[in-house]
Amino acid sequence: MTAYILRRLLYAVPILIGVNLLTFVLFFVVNSPDDMARMHLGEKRVTEEAVQGWKAAHGYDRPLLYNAEASGMARLTETIFFEKSARLFAFQFGSSDDGRDIGYDISQRMWPSLAIAVPVLLVGLAFNISYALFIVFFRATYVDIGSVVLLVAMLSISSLFYIIGGQFLLSKVFHLAPISGYDTGLHAWKFLILPVIVGVIGGIGAGTRWYRTLFLEEVGKDYVRTARAKGLSERLVLFRHVLGNALIPILTGVVVVLPLLFMGSLITESFFGIPGLGSYTIDAISNQDFAIVRAMVFLGAVLYILGLILTDISYTLVDPRVRLQ
Repeated sequence: MTAYILRRLLYAVPILIGVNLLTFVLFFVVNSPDDMARMHLGEKRVTEEAVQGWKAAHGYDRPLLYNAEASGMARLTETIFFEKSARLFAFQFGSSDDGRDIGYDISQRMWPSLAIAVPVLLVGLAFNISYALFIVFFRATYVDIGSVVLLVAMLSISSLFYIIGGQFLLSKVFHLAPISGYDTGLHAWKFLILPVIVGVIGGIGAGTRWYRTLFLEEVGKDYVRTARAKGLSERLVLFRHVLGNALIPILTGVVVVLPLLFMGSLITESFFGIPGLGSYTIDAISNQDFAIVRAMVFLGAVLYILGLILTDISYTLVDPRVRLQ
């Protein structure tokens, strides 16, 4: 197990290097520091002195990859690539263009993101699996057909519809929750109810339909027919045997997204005014703060790779026959 994890971590290094190089090319070669300076200064006729001053203030006045004027290792370290991209491997995210510490902002904003993402994941998982088992129990009946039609319809509707509809019904009509905003401490729950409900409802179509497919595949296997032949009830067959053997693909979909919960939801947090990492990224894109965008792209890649490794490890916990080599 340890050797496997170390090997997967080593495999992740070239992937992260590739992600880092790609983002560097996008932000510093395609979009040069001079272009970034002119966009941030926001003036039609920007002087060259103003551009050079902005670049010097934000550390963009150095060579991109190689500093021929320096000596020794400084030729590589005193470059934009080392200061803005290579330091990400040590999780030194630096400062945003307005001078704020990106690492501190991430550590503060990840908690509101988790406050929404974790309840949505847990409640949605419990509801979708239960509903899928209910549909499979009444498979090939009008309950099954009607549920599939409903799920496809819910899957086809944009997430914006659920957000706007939830805000209108629960906030404007019934006044059950604030339409947007956030508060700290225990007072935050009233601002989280609406986003969590919208998140759970918005995921029913895709989640339940996928679990239904998994359970129907398991129902047709030999061990299920053997369990029925032994006299077990259909309810016991579904909840003990079918659900247990479907845990591996379920874990694949759940564990892989666990680290990404820290990243938050771009659309949900923006619409509900939640100060999480999702809205943090959207604001950075709107303000053209590429330092934050680079940090979030790199962090997202790291968390996704971590999720894949956790998924492989979880296989051994669910199925003892699986061995990581």
